[in-house]
Amino acid sequence: MDIQENLTNIFKKWAREPAKSISEIQAHGSSRRYFRILGEHKKAIGVYNDDIKENIAFLSFSKHFLNSGLPVPEIYRQELDKNIYLEQDLGDETLLSFLSRWREKEGFSARIVALYEQVVDILSRFQINAAKGLDYSVCYPRHSFDRLSMMWDLNYFKYYFLKLAGIPFNEQQLEDDFQTFIDFLLSTPRDFFLYRDFQSRNIMLKEGRPYFIDYQGGRKGALQYDLASLLYDSKADIPNEIRRHLLQRYMQSLRSFLPVDEEKFLQFFYGYVFIRLMQ
Repeated sequence: MDIQENLTNIFKKWAREPAKSISEIQAHGSSRRYFRILGEHKKAIGVYNDDIKENIAFLSFSKHFLNSGLPVPEIYRQELDKNIYLEQDLGDETLLSFLSRWREKEGFSARIVALYEQVVDILSRFQINAAKGLDYSVCYPRHSFDRLSMMWDLNYFKYYFLKLAGIPFNEQQLEDDFQTFIDFLLSTPRDFFLYRDFQSRNIMLKEGRPYFIDYQGGRKGALQYDLASLLYDSKADIPNEIRRHLLQRYMQSLRSFLPVDEEKFLQFFYGYVFIRLMQ
């Protein structure tokens, strides 16, 4: 059987009605394949991914987050022996597409800021509340954002920017700087859930509410990383004054869960901004 036939079969088992149509939809920077499946009364997104470990991580996290009351897609049915599963159809509007459309009309307006405020409020719930009881044994490819993970990211900068652009540098000195930088980043608490790819294209908007996808690369890590990913998302290009506002909004939200030394937090925050931009 081909992928679409397997997906229409799993849809029929879940919906108890046949699929009337199935159409492939664009996957952003992913080898996963997504299909919108419509029946007479029900609809779903069918996913095919031949990376079994990534599937297990995504499905395990999704079920845990749903049980924690977080806005993520509901998982309807899975057949991992066929590398497929069905999830809730959240539509086509991402925070990035919403931002791009409205920014042309009214700049980085209050309605856009209000959405980002919702997002940063929910981020701390992912990192702290939902981290409780999460099965980190399914994390893939690493269980934490550790020294090796950081070195992988920094090597993107070396091999895909410096070397490709022909920029001269002293490789040993750069490696020494990398190790010093990593030592610094590792010295902040890193026992929280790190979403890993927390950016505007991975946040869906449904009926004015944000929903979150693509957290299958999640692992343990520092609080600062995901906030840096969101606020310094190159595609969103958030103005600096809005970044400062959202940073303070996040700090306020974070204080409802744990005490925060703001000065120390900010020292590490800008370090994580640097590694995220370099990656």
